[in-house]
Amino acid sequence: MAPKKFTSVWMREPRGQRERGLTRDQIVKAAMELLDAEGLDALSMRKLGAKLGSGATSVYWHVANKDELLELAMDGAYADVVLHPGRSWRETASDFSYGLRGAILHHLWLASLIGVVPSLGPQALRCSAMLVDAFDRGGFRGMDVDFAVAAVLSYTLGATLPEASWRSAAIRTDSTEGEQVEALGPVIDRVAAEHPALHARYQSYHARDYDPALARKIGFDYGLVAMLDGLAERLRQAGSREAQASPASATESTTDQRR
Repeated sequence: MAPKKFTSVWMREPRGQRERGLTRDQIVKAAMELLDAEGLDALSMRKLGAKLGSGATSVYWHVANKDELLELAMDGAYADVVLHPGRSWRETASDFSYGLRGAILHHLWLASLIGVVPSLGPQALRCSAMLVDAFDRGGFRGMDVDFAVAAVLSYTLGATLPEASWRSAAIRTDSTEGEQVEALGPVIDRVAAEHPALHARYQSYHARDYDPALARKIGFDYGLVAMLDGLAERLRQAGSREAQASPASATESTTDQRR
């Protein structure tokens, strides 16, 4: 069976605005507002047309289907990630990581699209290009640039997506995070009974007015700094190996041996 042909809204030129019609930017903005307010399952072309007061036909002038609309909305969310040209690789990686985390937690529907809907829009590519440039300027070479970018992205998603799911669950059940934690208490008491050290640690959190949202922020920062420290050490080691392998180093080494 032949593979399904890949299509994307970014593979064709956007249509111009019709006379007295909607612009694509207006459509994307309205779609993101619907997604933020009601979630991914609530979005439909008909509902979007009603919100815009124009009917679905005007929407279809700019996007062929819901998949294309989601591609546009996803790239709109990446616009929240603010990066500054010329900053160091570490600053750029931090800006990207915090920016993407903020975008996902602000647009919770984004968590369900990442890895499913391709990130090929101008905002996503802007982020990728600036990350690559920063790591390249910082001294990373060859595939190490790609691996470093992937490490930053993987850490950010791995630390943020579970939090986004947790928040989405709270919204679906119309409960606060405190109520969710409270409801989990008896369950954890039971399932962790055979792990006394773990159980005691869990109980100690709640004995001191544990704030899970604050703990996640601190934990995210801790993990990001640790990961960037690791990349810095890899860069230092690569620089040391490069210096040892350079012709000048080899000549100096031979001279030293003769002395």
